[in-house]
Parts: sequence; structure tokens; C-alpha cells
Amino acid sequence: MKDKVVLITGGSKGIGRQTVEEFSKQGYTVILNYRSNEQFVKDLVSDLKRQYRNTIIPVKGDISVPEECEKMAAEIWSKVESVDILIHNAGPYVKERKSFANYSPEEWNYIVNGNLNSVFYLTRLMIPKMREKQWGRIITFGYDRVESAPGWIYRSAFAAAKAGLASFTKTISIEEAKNGITANMVCPGDIVGEWKEKDVLSAKEQHDPKTPVGRPGTGEDLARVISFLCQDESDFITGSIIPVTGGKDVLGKIFHQ
Repeated sequence: MKDKVVLITGGSKGIGRQTVEEFSKQGYTVILNYRSNEQFVKDLVSDLKRQYRNTIIPVKGDISVPEECEKMAAEIWSKVESVDILIHNAGPYVKERKSFANYSPEEWNYIVNGNLNSVFYLTRLMIPKMREKQWGRIITFGYDRVESAPGWIYRSAFAAAKAGLASFTKTISIEEAKNGITANMVCPGDIVGEWKEKDVLSAKEQHDPKTPVGRPGTGEDLARVISFLCQDESDFITGSIIPVTGGKDVLGKIFHQ
């Protein structure tokens, strides 16, 4: 597995960064996609290389723009022969609570494009090499119970995009099974703020009465699940929507807000 190449979108911060660290720790060649803050990313990559001694390749690009995905692909193929694991972590989220009628068409398209269309743009460019090798892993991100397409008050655009992405992920899993490619979706619970970049050990020292397991969720919780799904022996798991919530009913509270 250490010979595999993994591409992680939005890999410079949050859960994406923890996922970069998880795969770096295991010795993978990691392509870290980012959109801005070039100096910050340069320093981060330098620090990670010193710590884990693996190959980390930063690639700048906005995955919501087809032309930038094409440009990214060209840069990637100039440096590696293939991408074996594609982790679609990046995706815009608007914290402001607003009903669907208050979205402008531009805001709506920004959210849907960044969370749904971008997965199509990038996957179609990466998957031919996976087919050639008859091996691949694709991971997308959803939200609690997304497979049932539940309503999410004040999050209409994000919820609609992710519900569509859940269906798309399942479709990929069926269409590409014959090519040795799996596709699964992970669904984070309430992993917020600094906890996105913290590890499980730190979380075990913190009590969280609102989560059934009794501690906060972390970026490492997601990264460990993703890593497992990408193992060679995990090929029987595909088309799955996997909640990583600590048992918390993330959507259950929304109608009381």
C-alpha cells in the first residue's frame, strides 16, 4: 500500500489536514490539493515531510472549476503515474443560517457546484488510470443520514448537494466494481473548530455530555475510517454510507433551533 498515491482535496486544513497526516504516517505518496494560502501550504508540507519522511506534493487548484481540474490533472501526471486513492474532502459550507428563499442563484450554485459537480469534474480525470491498474478507492463526504435525503433546515443547498452526492457515490460503486474500484461516503458528526485537526487521544481527555460516547469527535476519527476503507482488504466494502458521529443524532436537534 505504501506504493499507492493518494490525492486529498482541501488537504491543508481541518479534516483534510488530519487525513493527509494519517496517510503520510503510513508512508503513502500524498498529493495535497489546496486553493489558496500558498506560503502556509509550503510551510505545512515542509513540516510534514520532516515529520513523516514521505513524499508530499502540493497541487493548487479550485476543484469547482472544470478548467482548473484539467490543469491540476496535467500537473499531477507530470509528477506521478497514477492516483490510486481519491479523497473528496473539499466542499464549501455556509455557516449562516438562511432559508432556501434567501439564497441567490449565485450562492446556491456555489454550494452545489463545490460539493457535487466538483466530484464529477475531478473523478472523471482520475479514474481512467485506476481502470488501467484495475484498482482504486474513491471517498466522498456526506452528513448524518444523507442516504435517506432528509431535510436540513437552513442548509438547503448543502443538503441537496450532499444527497445528490450520496446517490452519485453509490452509482460509481456499481459502475466501477468490475474495474476493482470502490466508492464509499463517510459522514462526520459534530466535529467542529479546532477538533477537526486534533487526534483521538486528545479527545479522550475531554468530556462531551452531548455525545453518547462521551467525548468530542476529531479529524483523526474520520481519517482512520477513510484509511481503513482504502486498504486492499477492504474491497468488499463499496457503495456504503458510513456515519462517524459518536452516536449523536446530528439532525435530531435542528427543528428546535
